[in-house]
Amino acid sequence: MFAWLNNFCSPSQLQKAGVLGMNSRNFDVISKYNKRSLYPLVDNKVKTKEIAAKVGISTPNLIGKIEYQYEVENILDIISEYREFVIKPAQGSGGKGVLVISNYQNKIFTTASGKQIGYKDVYQHISNILSGLYSLGGKYDTAIIEELVHFSDVFKDYSYQGVPDVRIIVYKGYPIMAMTRLPTKASGGRANLHQGAVGVGLDIKTGRALHGVLRNYPITIQPDTGADLMQIEVPMWKEHLKIGALAYDMTGLGYLGADIVLDANKGPMMLELNARPGLAIQIANGIGLKSKIKEVDEFYPENLSAQKRVEFVLNYERAK
Repeated sequence: MFAWLNNFCSPSQLQKAGVLGMNSRNFDVISKYNKRSLYPLVDNKVKTKEIAAKVGISTPNLIGKIEYQYEVENILDIISEYREFVIKPAQGSGGKGVLVISNYQNKIFTTASGKQIGYKDVYQHISNILSGLYSLGGKYDTAIIEELVHFSDVFKDYSYQGVPDVRIIVYKGYPIMAMTRLPTKASGGRANLHQGAVGVGLDIKTGRALHGVLRNYPITIQPDTGADLMQIEVPMWKEHLKIGALAYDMTGLGYLGADIVLDANKGPMMLELNARPGLAIQIANGIGLKSKIKEVDEFYPENLSAQKRVEFVLNYERAK
């Protein structure tokens, strides 16, 4: 299944395996189906929250936002009634600049890793966000403060400290590939594969584990907890798929990644969307995206509602 991951595979072998490369993704898919005028809807997390609310997609509540340097000193007033929250750049990507505070008391902030930092550290972090240190293209940014998600106990044995999520790739409104990203000690509690998180490919029909991968190498055991990754089965899977399908309706982007978290109390919640989702999901699934895209183009019907697209995915069986 993972033979095509071999570094010695030729371009023709990768193409035969249906692997979508960076150039093909950019020129054959993204440039064709994602209008640049629509990018702000997903690149800015505040705008994403606003349009998500209009189509009934649940997202973590927005506590407040800081747009200008002179507003940074207001942070203590903004969080005065909260003990836990997340500070992140509105236009960040790849988990950069995300500060998770699991406990706040008397101007002492405790991060998800248990480290204690002070007001000056948080002040500096927000200033860095505003300066564009973590934003796409280094542009001036906005710091948003939102509620902390309490992830479901389903993932407690598979994740180290941070919040695991589910990434769903959506093409022409159809969820076509999925994985769960599990924070590790090496990733600093972040659900980012490039920083050392574990990726587990998920069956698009059931939400059950297919393959695990860590830094491009197949694994079956979570390195920090020893849990069997192949036992993962994401609950409320249909609801996850519906969020992905609705993300297409609300943005008009023909190719996108929807990042979803499973809150213990509120169920699936959309964290953010990505108009340029990475390609590592192919490694986690052991199959190529190009073959799935071709399948949609050739066999999937057009002009269906989000609900009916999800139903089609759940019931689709390709003729042998």
